[in-house]
Amino acid sequence: MWENSLSRLLKINYPIIQAPMAGGPTTTELVAAVSTEGGLGMIGAGYLSPDQLRSQIQEIHKLTDKPFGINLFVPKPYTADGKTLRLAGDLLKPIREELQVGEDLLVLPTFEQDVKTFEEQLKIIIEEQISICSFTFGIPSPQVVTKLKENSIVVIGTATTVEEAILNEKAGMDAVVVQGAEAGGHRGTFYGHEDRGLIGLMSLIPQVFDVLDIPLIAAGGIMDGRGIMAAKCLGAIGVQMGTAFLVCKESGANALHKEAIMEATEDQVVLTRAFSGKMARGLNNGFIEIMSQKEEELPDYPLQNELTKAIRKNAAAKGSTEYMSLWSGQSPRLAKKLTVRQLMNKIILEAETLHSKL
Repeated sequence: MWENSLSRLLKINYPIIQAPMAGGPTTTELVAAVSTEGGLGMIGAGYLSPDQLRSQIQEIHKLTDKPFGINLFVPKPYTADGKTLRLAGDLLKPIREELQVGEDLLVLPTFEQDVKTFEEQLKIIIEEQISICSFTFGIPSPQVVTKLKENSIVVIGTATTVEEAILNEKAGMDAVVVQGAEAGGHRGTFYGHEDRGLIGLMSLIPQVFDVLDIPLIAAGGIMDGRGIMAAKCLGAIGVQMGTAFLVCKESGANALHKEAIMEATEDQVVLTRAFSGKMARGLNNGFIEIMSQKEEELPDYPLQNELTKAIRKNAAAKGSTEYMSLWSGQSPRLAKKLTVRQLMNKIILEAETLHSKL
């Protein structure tokens, strides 16, 4: 029941992809373990420097000879508006004082720097002969897609609407991750306002399936074999799972983050722009509540993300989940504290049992 065009394309046993969660969760151990167990481990390289990316690739190669992939953020132009930055600074000042965050000179990122890093990351992916590269927050240029394909690299896009999925196929993506509104972390919406991309996965998959010819990978709230089978019935031939792997032993997510998910209920999971300036799904807390009335006035991503970086770091060090970004999908009750091997064995058995019953 597992072999299909996607598993053959990616050269994996099970079309189960570990979501490329940037910012720490996708450790060398997590990525290698998922690939070793027959799925596809993914490095979330969005916040990695080129040197860090190359180093992690080489470390993973020492742990597994199985395929794994890299996910990159597609750079999008943004500007640092002085008035908006001052407003954000004023809103954050009481929290910085409470957490004793220093007033170090903050050097904000620029679009030009982001583009340079993106280009260097692509060069490393080619040099290190990575076989799979996925993209979030947009579609890379035709030149990038062509260059990757010339080097026998499978390219995978991300879509939150049917229209975005069509754009991915037209751009030459080999497959597309269909991200439902249930998905944890940042929304992948890149065409139109973010609110347009809040379509439930069960509605989104069949509508995309009816108009696309490339393989669909379902993402959003899938935590077990039941979710895999539901996605398969609707037209997806693979799944991408984030929160389920985030709480695994091998994940680099903060222990406080993992415990918060284990103790959470679905009604505590909200959408917010408070931490990064881009809509993301996570557990509600004090920081989100404080910033909720001012979200539309905050700087765009990645500026707000940089402004809150020290706050999130200090909060984690002090054990305060009230000021941490606790990304999570909408199914926290289904999270299990397992190793990657245990989780993979569990969901594979669940899916196979359901398949035999059906």
